[in-house]
Amino acid sequence: MARAAGRPPAALARRIRRATHAQGAGESGLGKLIELHAVNSAGDMLITIALASTIFFSVPTGEARGRVALYLLVTMAPFALLAPVIGPLLDRIPHGRRFAMAGAMLARALLAITMAGAVAGGGLELYPAALGVLVSSKAYNVVRSAVVPRLLPPRYPLVKANSRVTLAGLLATGAAAPIGAGLHQLGPSYPLYGAMALFVLGTFLSFSLAPKVDSAKGERKAFLAGESVHRRRPGLRTVGVSVRSGLVANSCVRALSGFLIFFLAFLLREEPLSGMSASVSLGLVAVAAGGGNALGTAIGAWLKERAPEMIITTVLLCALGATVVAAALYSTVMVAVVAATAGIVQALGKLSLDALIQRDVPEQVRTSAFARSETLMQMSWVVGGAIGISLPLNGILGMAVGAALIAVGTLTAGRGLLSSARRGSPHPRVA
Repeated sequence: MARAAGRPPAALARRIRRATHAQGAGESGLGKLIELHAVNSAGDMLITIALASTIFFSVPTGEARGRVALYLLVTMAPFALLAPVIGPLLDRIPHGRRFAMAGAMLARALLAITMAGAVAGGGLELYPAALGVLVSSKAYNVVRSAVVPRLLPPRYPLVKANSRVTLAGLLATGAAAPIGAGLHQLGPSYPLYGAMALFVLGTFLSFSLAPKVDSAKGERKAFLAGESVHRRRPGLRTVGVSVRSGLVANSCVRALSGFLIFFLAFLLREEPLSGMSASVSLGLVAVAAGGGNALGTAIGAWLKERAPEMIITTVLLCALGATVVAAALYSTVMVAVVAATAGIVQALGKLSLDALIQRDVPEQVRTSAFARSETLMQMSWVVGGAIGISLPLNGILGMAVGAALIAVGTLTAGRGLLSSARRGSPHPRVA
């Protein structure tokens, strides 16, 4: 009976292993990174479920907005200070990337246990622990972005590798969501216990990555665009209009994502979609956004040979059109369309930005560039979320503000992207 019960899980594990190790990913080590990222994403989803039930659903709307504002404030202030520090710090430990990823996993496992003891009461001690989880999660993502180029199979484009890693994370998130909801029915602490178990597993998987992950052979530091040639501060250096414009465009797209998450969460709680309850309305929007993200990731792999500048410009225009129409014709359908569009454009925009960095940033400084772009995306998401919780709960107003965020990106980055696409790849200078 034990053998019979173990056959389906074993067969599923074998199928997952074949999928993650296909197309040379097993030989290069990319397959293990894909599996590690899936575990990471599932653990983050369980923590999100536990926190959402505490700071959002369990209290009146006014108090929930105050708690979420405090959460964003506690999140944004340290990231504003850590943004110039995280990238250079990780650059200093290129030979310890597996230890850095394992440390980020272990830190979240310990913090999940800490939060499990406080989640039922929703005390203020949750916020520093949640901050620690967020910082550890972003530190993992920064290192993971730097690791991917080291694990590429032969003749395997970076945009496709990032697409596979991202899609694995999305699938794991989707699988973890109902599990987390079921665990929450047993008690508010149980999703955190599940997250702790996953992060412990991730700690061990981090050490199973190929040793070449820790290699820094040939790498050099990048410098922030616009900085003096002689400055030594690490960051993204002048590598052409494409990368700078791509960063601006993606920052606005990520701000829209953060804005919609928080604004629609509060709006639909007070004013559910026609004929639906608040929980069903939120579920519909979440499914639309998640499906859009997965679809965008799949499209990104299909469009890998297209000019990244044109893809980013196209997704900006699509997002702008969807939000403008939603502001003019606010309805249940348009809310779902905007959520799905935001998911698609965020996925395609990020994959295209990765492709620009791969193409225009020299290999010696590429991993440093990935580290800094990740921090900028997180800060933009936090700013968008802060705007979302500060607005009055009016759907038309919210869609108009979302359109304004994308319009800023279109006006500031669109011209540079189009001109770069016409001229072709620039020839970047290296410090």
